[in-house]
Amino acid sequence: MMKFLLLMLFCSNLVMANERPVNKVKYKTYFGNCPIRVVGQLTLKLVKTFEENQSLKDVKDYIIKGNLTEKYYISNYEINYEPLTKFLKFQYSCPLPMARVQLYKSEGNESYSAILVENGQFYDSIYEQLMIAENKIEQDLPSLALPVEEIDKELKEELVRFIKQISPNLKKLVSEYIVTEKHELMLILSSSNQPTTVFLGSDGWDEKLTKIHKIIDYMSEKKKIPVVINITNIKKVVVKFSDTI
Repeated sequence: MMKFLLLMLFCSNLVMANERPVNKVKYKTYFGNCPIRVVGQLTLKLVKTFEENQSLKDVKDYIIKGNLTEKYYISNYEINYEPLTKFLKFQYSCPLPMARVQLYKSEGNESYSAILVENGQFYDSIYEQLMIAENKIEQDLPSLALPVEEIDKELKEELVRFIKQISPNLKKLVSEYIVTEKHELMLILSSSNQPTTVFLGSDGWDEKLTKIHKIIDYMSEKKKIPVVINITNIKKVVVKFSDTI
């Protein structure tokens, strides 16, 4: 009789163990501008990490140790947990691509590609492909040629600020940005297969951009395409037009 009771108690413990609820949580993800497919994979990993110990600290440590913000192109994130409902909320931010960068050495025998994003960082070229695949960017990125030796944080921030101020109409025309070794900026515009070279010099880009916008508006009204816009000296703007369209 005693053996039978012990056997029943053992079986009862097995049933209780099998019925013990798993630490599953519900979650919701706000992707912002981030590529959903890639960042969605990250979310699954973070949920699994959280479920192990129900710890947000473990999740953040996992992100930091794995350098996951860089690997998954994230500029900012926020994770919240409601213990009563066992509900996790993930909110991500990713920077928009600004230009397809070609970094070159002064002697011109070596270069590599990257993507300049709106926080001034360089991302791997695959980032553009991910954003295009999910319609996160509406048009092909313009090119940006930069000398490797002259790259610094200040120059990148100045370029990003300049590009952000370009009007949508003008941005559609920009096919290339070029920065020389003397930090002189040039734009290559393309309209009706007719290129226009814009020389901005090495300073005063923001003020000069205002004048460029006015010239482009005039170009649209008169249906003329400038061959060259030289605005290296803001007090003396030189514009050479091609034939009427």
